[in-house]
Amino acid sequence: MIVWLASYPKSGNTFVRSMLASYFFSKDGSYDFSLIKNIKQFPHGGLFQKLGIDISNQSEVIKNYIKVQDIINKSGSIQFLKTHSFFFDQFTNLKNTLGVIYIVRDPRNVIISFSNFMNFSTEKTLKLMIKGKGDGLTWMENWSSNYNSWKIFKKYQKYLLIKYEDLIEKPDKIFLEILQFIHKLQNKSKIIIDENKFKNTIKSTSFSNLQKLEKEKGFPEAHKDQNTGKIIPFFSLGSKRDWTKSLDENIIFELEKNFNQEMKELGYL
Repeated sequence: MIVWLASYPKSGNTFVRSMLASYFFSKDGSYDFSLIKNIKQFPHGGLFQKLGIDISNQSEVIKNYIKVQDIINKSGSIQFLKTHSFFFDQFTNLKNTLGVIYIVRDPRNVIISFSNFMNFSTEKTLKLMIKGKGDGLTWMENWSSNYNSWKIFKKYQKYLLIKYEDLIEKPDKIFLEILQFIHKLQNKSKIIIDENKFKNTIKSTSFSNLQKLEKEKGFPEAHKDQNTGKIIPFFSLGSKRDWTKSLDENIIFELEKNFNQEMKELGYL
């Protein structure tokens, strides 16, 4: 069954994927970018095209979400899948979903990171975060809807909320919580942690090491600047990104006004 790694873009999803890939798909917890391929994105055009589904037809894609997940789950093992989609009724069901790990980040830092990643102005990104977006495959909706929609799995005890800021500050503690949550979802009596793999995972997926790996080998999910053709670093500032030093006051005001309830709930205000 599927454990969803859900988030709004640039909120730490890749960080969590890297940690899980390092721990579950390596021999000793030593991470490299090839391991992240074990955790695919959903929806992904290739999965649908293999079934002959026209990915330019939005209604056909949505109609086949569950069918594609049924196929993914045929192996019978846990499948980690990344998504930036908000949750809606046709997205998944309890038959296919084992649980949800939702990763959230202060939207005042999200907007800076997302603008840099997409090479957008903060004004353009602000509109995207407030009004929402869907591209036929992934329906992100706005920042607050994305965050709130996945809470539905709380009532099934299949939901774990992770704050990006905590993940950066205390990765060992938060990653242990993630592993315990996954273990609990499987109804196993006692969790046994491979201490060596755990330590190596924390060390090899540190933000500084991810930056180093990207400089040495490049990161396949990085984007090109459409004007210059240069690759925009995916792992740019991380924990050093500080909205208080670089974000326009009008942008801050709009984010805090539109997402006031959620930001207070999360302790960002």
